[in-house]
Amino acid sequence: MIRVAIVDDHAIVRTGLRQYFAEQVDLRVVGEAASAREALDLLRQETVDVLVMDLNMPEQSGVDALAAVKARAPELPVLILSGFPEAQYATMLMRQGASGYLNKECDPEEIVKAIRMLALGKRYITPGVAELLADTLNPGAEKLPHELLSERELQVFLHLARGETIGHLAETLSLSVKTVSTYRTRVLEKMRLSSNSELTYYALKNGLIQ
Repeated sequence: MIRVAIVDDHAIVRTGLRQYFAEQVDLRVVGEAASAREALDLLRQETVDVLVMDLNMPEQSGVDALAAVKARAPELPVLILSGFPEAQYATMLMRQGASGYLNKECDPEEIVKAIRMLALGKRYITPGVAELLADTLNPGAEKLPHELLSERELQVFLHLARGETIGHLAETLSLSVKTVSTYRTRVLEKMRLSSNSELTYYALKNGLIQ
């Protein structure tokens, strides 16, 4: 029996997944959460074999939520379900510890297939994600500016693009204001932009934030 937890801020999505999983003889939903904070509480209380998590989370970005979950349970396989196309987040999240990435428009059967594979200790990589991962290994491949950022720089970029202040961001990431300011400077230099408003425009244009 594979013990599954569902993390999504939409109750209707959690209900739909729970009902579909209940039809599978080898899956059992042991808990649900509507935020990263609730997910961490759930992991303290229940033994989970696979965590199915939405990327668009309240209070925290999906990137931060994944980091928090992996810090709490490094060996726990996490399957990301997202409304964003694979090209925008898949490779980054796989590098950060996700074991699989699926678009929410996929067939429910594929989600179950991915869960079963993750429960065996494997990763679930769609052909599209495999192609993206292969491109990242090609030194001659042209990368978008945000793909040149380190994981921490990308975190800072996404927070700033959503309009967060440096002070609030420092508190969220448990960093000093000076350190966050340094990251902001690096992000702007690497992306060849000059202001937070340009970061926001870039993120919206490339579908990195809603």
